[in-house]
Amino acid sequence: MRHWFGPRPPPLSLALQGGGAHGAFTWGVLDALLERGVQIAALSGASAGAMNAVACAHGLAVNGHDGAREALRAFWRAVADHMPPLWHLPGDPPSLAPAGRALLAWSRWLAPAQLNPLDVNPLRSVLAAQIDFERLRTTAGPALFIATTEAESARLRLFRRDVLTLDALLASACLPALARPVVIDGHALWDGAFSANPALWPLVREVAADDLMLVTLAPLTPVALPADAAGITARTLDVAFLAPFMREARWLAEAQADTQRGSWTRLRTGLDRRLARLRWHLLDADDTLAHLPGQTRLMPEWEFLQRLRDRGRERVDRWWHEHHDRLGRGSSLDALACFGGDAPGSVLRNRRAD
Repeated sequence: MRHWFGPRPPPLSLALQGGGAHGAFTWGVLDALLERGVQIAALSGASAGAMNAVACAHGLAVNGHDGAREALRAFWRAVADHMPPLWHLPGDPPSLAPAGRALLAWSRWLAPAQLNPLDVNPLRSVLAAQIDFERLRTTAGPALFIATTEAESARLRLFRRDVLTLDALLASACLPALARPVVIDGHALWDGAFSANPALWPLVREVAADDLMLVTLAPLTPVALPADAAGITARTLDVAFLAPFMREARWLAEAQADTQRGSWTRLRTGLDRRLARLRWHLLDADDTLAHLPGQTRLMPEWEFLQRLRDRGRERVDRWWHEHHDRLGRGSSLDALACFGGDAPGSVLRNRRAD
């Protein structure tokens, strides 16, 4: 059922964060937006965000919005079906089984080549069966920006739609402790979230859409500082994956503020004009994911994934009720206050009053 009445909504650029199994929340977000007939101009993603972006773009190429919704569901169902046996214990949320905990413990001492000498990657067979990469490269549709990180240089490497391959998508989700790097053109590539989670700049520079929707999985509100060694290790990883996004979002927000200063008669052209016209929107998962143990990112259990999908859909329902009239008209997020200040928590906590 479509929920947009009147003129067609303006096209959106979507920035999709990574987060392993937590990416099922983004599945729900995309599902609800597609159901409402939202037109997607571009998708930028890293890790699980890249998987969602490519599955969505593939489905759009096959059968429009309905095809995208089905492709997303099929992808996450296949991921759940290929989960290693004896990996998790059921529950709400699920927890790692002894075998899963042992594998993670061994990964601290053994390199992926030792831990997985045959280089078995269930995600490869899932993506090969689910995504027609040749069709994706040669058909029109949303622009794609898939982030990877060059392991030797720490540089961001983006793969766009016309050059996207199975290996490039696998590289975007390559956790160095658990998988060997993906080598493309002689460069070893790791998870894209290390360098961009996801990349925002191309959505401004290369895409005509003025509405930018951020779909975040890492908590943006401040969290309690852990005191134990395991908690500190987990928080360190969270910071490593969130910092590139926070830095790029802050830079864009401040650059936009610079373009808007001065006389209203100022002639804006090129990038200045793009920045001045940019409208920010946010669909965050803080209420859903902040309380979950970090290890649940590694547990794509089907019932758990469906619950996260439903929470993503509910998040869109709330945002749609409060802010959908801002699409094409103005920002529903004060990006400068959220990313340019020292404490974005108050901005997010008050979002429903905006």
